[in-house]
Amino acid sequence: QVQLVESGGGLVQPGGSLRLSCTGSGFSPSSYAVSWARQAPGKGLEWVSSIGSDGFFTSYADSVKGRFTISREDAENTVYLQMNNLKPEDTAVYFCSVGWRKSAVAGQGTQVTVSS
Repeated sequence: QVQLVESGGGLVQPGGSLRLSCTGSGFSPSSYAVSWARQAPGKGLEWVSSIGSDGFFTSYADSVKGRFTISREDAENTVYLQMNNLKPEDTAVYFCSVGWRKSAVAGQGTQVTVSS
């Protein structure tokens, strides 16, 4: 079965950090751009960040720029989203998908909750 699997979410206090992982299962995402998107409670899907297939080009939503960093480790079939200085408004289910600046629900996602 070909899919992307998200992991790494959890409960963190404001100002804290988490690193999310997006791992290819049944295929290697190394030849594709990969995007992260999120869906907060009661809201629509919001694009967060993308990384190009070569790992050189990256793009971020204004809401996370300067706080989040996307990277990829093709030897591990994984794309990471390092999230620093987390805020309550970052609370959401985070999803990854193949594509550039793409918002899509391709897997089960991983829950991030920022609360004191």
